[in-house]
Amino acid sequence: MPSLGADMEAGTLVEWLIKPGDEVHRGDVVAVVETQKGAIEIESFETGVVTELLASIGQTVPVGEELARFGPDDAPASPPAPAPTEKQPRVADTPEPAAQTIRPAAPILATGTRASPAARHAAHDLGLDLSTLQGSGPEGAVVLADVEAQAPSTPQTPPAKGGLSEMRQAVAAAMVRSKREIPHFSVSHTIETQVVSDWLALRNADRPPSERVLLGAAIVKATALAARSVKTLNGHFTDGAFVASDEVNIGVAIALRGGGLVAPALQRADTMTLDKVMTGMRDLVTRARAGRLRGSEMTRGTLTLSSLGEKGAETMTGVIFPPQVALLAVGAPQVRPWIDQGSVVPREVTTFTLSADHRVCDGRQGSKFLTTLEDLLSNPEEL
Repeated sequence: MPSLGADMEAGTLVEWLIKPGDEVHRGDVVAVVETQKGAIEIESFETGVVTELLASIGQTVPVGEELARFGPDDAPASPPAPAPTEKQPRVADTPEPAAQTIRPAAPILATGTRASPAARHAAHDLGLDLSTLQGSGPEGAVVLADVEAQAPSTPQTPPAKGGLSEMRQAVAAAMVRSKREIPHFSVSHTIETQVVSDWLALRNADRPPSERVLLGAAIVKATALAARSVKTLNGHFTDGAFVASDEVNIGVAIALRGGGLVAPALQRADTMTLDKVMTGMRDLVTRARAGRLRGSEMTRGTLTLSSLGEKGAETMTGVIFPPQVALLAVGAPQVRPWIDQGSVVPREVTTFTLSADHRVCDGRQGSKFLTTLEDLLSNPEEL
């Protein structure tokens, strides 16, 4: 069982996507695990043939405990895992879908209904038949929001202790640990974003809405390039030491409809084109809200970006996601008086606040990061 967050102690196995005898390659999705932050797809760390499934559906497995075993290509397959217990989640009375080495866009039930793991579990808890719901997810898949729309107005499940949801408790635990263990310092800088916004408007003029690049994507790309330039902000602090990352994987903070926050990583964002960054961000948001994020996306982030969007407060200070050492908070763009070539003119400006780990870097490096970010956003054609 991999650790999918700094505060994770165990996960509940909700679905196997492999069976004894299947050939699995490194990176293949092999199981779905339920954590406090939702259903996460687990990828294989090894290549080989599945010889034994050690965990049963519905079993809560501590981090670090074996889930399955692989062997060489000619290894004999062991008998299937024990039959599920009564605590196993069910969808109506249909049998489990056939195990597959490669996961489809969403689980396909025996009835032919596509549904995300989170939607399937919510439907079970509410006693809803998934085949009667209209899906709004990829390829018509039923997602959590579709199930919640059909839920009775009275909650079926009592709230967690203190009135907090499990998701909110998980976020709270991570943030308490972060503020307790990481000596934060913050550096802010207000940057004119009128140039990049105007450039994007011209670039998007002849494009359909689905192909337009938003300001958020340009900020993600510029952040990735700035992180590549200031390496002391890109990596992990573990076992009492900072390890700089060779990759720039920008965690994108996403607010979930049911409450809570996740920050899956857009991997190697510094090497992507703007169009690919925009596509990747849309994909992460869709899958995060459908409960279909992958384990690697939850653990490989090297620096996180949290944005208030197009409207809202102009300044925000963030809390670092351990074991990362920096988080960039982006306020909502504002039109403000701005001095341009000696004249005061209205310009769109955005305030960026970098929270950083003082064990790893200092204000000078934080300032360099923000001024590098400003240079990149002032020359958007280079992104």
